[in-house]
Amino acid sequence: MSTTTPAAGHDAPFRCFGTGDPLYERYHDTEWGRPVHGDAALYERLCLEAFQSGLSWITVLRRRETLRAAFDGFDPERVARYGEADEARLLADPGIVRNRLKVRAAVHNARTTLRLAEEGAGLSRLVWSFAPAEPGPAPVEPADVPASTPASTALARALKAAGFRFVGPTTAYATMQACGLVDDHLARCPARGAGAGDVPG
Repeated sequence: MSTTTPAAGHDAPFRCFGTGDPLYERYHDTEWGRPVHGDAALYERLCLEAFQSGLSWITVLRRRETLRAAFDGFDPERVARYGEADEARLLADPGIVRNRLKVRAAVHNARTTLRLAEEGAGLSRLVWSFAPAEPGPAPVEPADVPASTPASTALARALKAAGFRFVGPTTAYATMQACGLVDDHLARCPARGAGAGDVPG
């Protein structure tokens, strides 16, 4: 997700994005850029980033709870068992992003997440293996934040090789940003340094 710096009142704290929308502010302040670990949690984030493809992130953020309810909390074991009736149910739900390819990708990726775990690798381990060894320079302006990087291109390639869908370099980089593999909060943002790159031992 690219960052933008919205206009704010004199009393509003600086944020890379989200100022003026309580939901977006909370996401910026407490989630974006903070480390996310665990196969189920990373599966959910990949799904949400895939649903966001071609849309604004706030559109998905506003529908996240509805998406979670529709997809059984993004539990990979439950979603992996979905069949045609579930697809029809999801595509009839106005509260989610009703895109057939994205819905099918979510189901397929749940099965891939389980298979990867059975093979002993695990989605979380795979994703975090692409965390940079050292943090990059802090972006000063929104224009300094890239849409993709060589690392996200490599991650997308690895995810596709493992069988995941809807995981291009831009989606992979948005996942890296959201899940704390990189810290793209701007240099003057109070949220910068909230734990990006915290690779588990």
